[in-house]
Amino acid sequence: MQDLAFYFPGILLAYSTFLLAIASPGPNILAVIGTSMGVGRPSGIALAMGVASGSFTWALLTLFGLSAVLTAYASLLLLIKIFGGIYLLWLAFKFFKSAASLHDIEAKELSGARLRPAGYFKRGYIIQMTNPKAALAWIAIISLGLQDGAPFSVGIAIVVGTFMMSIAIHVLYAVMFSTPVMARLYSRSRRVIEGVLGTFFALAGLRLLASRS
Repeated sequence: MQDLAFYFPGILLAYSTFLLAIASPGPNILAVIGTSMGVGRPSGIALAMGVASGSFTWALLTLFGLSAVLTAYASLLLLIKIFGGIYLLWLAFKFFKSAASLHDIEAKELSGARLRPAGYFKRGYIIQMTNPKAALAWIAIISLGLQDGAPFSVGIAIVVGTFMMSIAIHVLYAVMFSTPVMARLYSRSRRVIEGVLGTFFALAGLRLLASRS
């Protein structure tokens, strides 16, 4: 518990980065929204749970992979942080570019025959696990939270906490956007939200690049 308290600022930064990363619709969120609007709330929730489970899997793979690498080659931590920082700056650029665009979000139902909830769960999981950007995002998130010499419990706290947030946020999207009016309300404030997200990721990326521990 004392270790977690000492590393809490890093854990909180990892939580914040993850929370803001899924707050703005990307392909996975748009799939949840489109399914909720086109098929119904239960199917949207099932897809959301699949996406959240995929995110949890990526988090575990990243944590154990980075932990193994850093155990053998501790000097690689700086290189990993540089890589993660560059990715966060790239995300900031994408958000700023999107915020400057007048193009609204497009939430569409996934193509193919309609499925039972278990089928939508599987589809959501596959969507997340076949998304190469998820791996890059998790390298950045774990790198933000793990300082040099941090105990393994810090990584576990990041994974468990982000998994709970992932379930809450994805399911919330499925429930909220089961009616078209919510998509219209979000589109009205989209540019401001994405501008704020771009600023956060730019600052987080610069912080990671400036970190030496």
